[in-house]
Amino acid sequence: MTTTPDRPSSDQLSPQHQATAAIGAFAATGRLPHLRDALTEGLDAGLTVNQIKEILVQMYAYAGFPRSLNALGEFMSLLEQRRADGITDLAGEQPKPLPVGTDILERGTANQTQLSGAPVTGPLFDFAPAIDRYLKTHLFGDIFSRDNLDWQAARSPPSPRSPASTASTVNCGPTSA
Repeated sequence: MTTTPDRPSSDQLSPQHQATAAIGAFAATGRLPHLRDALTEGLDAGLTVNQIKEILVQMYAYAGFPRSLNALGEFMSLLEQRRADGITDLAGEQPKPLPVGTDILERGTANQTQLSGAPVTGPLFDFAPAIDRYLKTHLFGDIFSRDNLDWQAARSPPSPRSPASTASTVNCGPTSA
């Protein structure tokens, strides 16, 4: 893999983050046999059941509900098989709810700005203001405020890379976690 300052090499990513990327890639493309292997590798690398569930739930924002639901079904099947084989996987923490009264638009705008490095505006959002609100409230507010995945893990699923998407990936880049 070619590395640049904007693109980390696999040795800069923890085994958990490498597994997260593989899980996201195979879930997004619907390659369920490969996903099953990536899920196993993720559990073996130390990802918890709830972290993997969160990855697969968040996939719907990148690849749609059918792919997310199919991936969750595959994960359920894998966990059943592992239990039958006597393997106990660590459940991990559930995401905590946001405080009552949280302004999701405000929180999402702040998250989006932090990830992008600057406020996100432009003619696309002037043309279709609903998508701006949906992105800020749902993706960056509701989803990116969940606390059982760090932002680097949450950005690992592959998605079409607009300049804003690329910038947000760079801004949450490799961490020592």
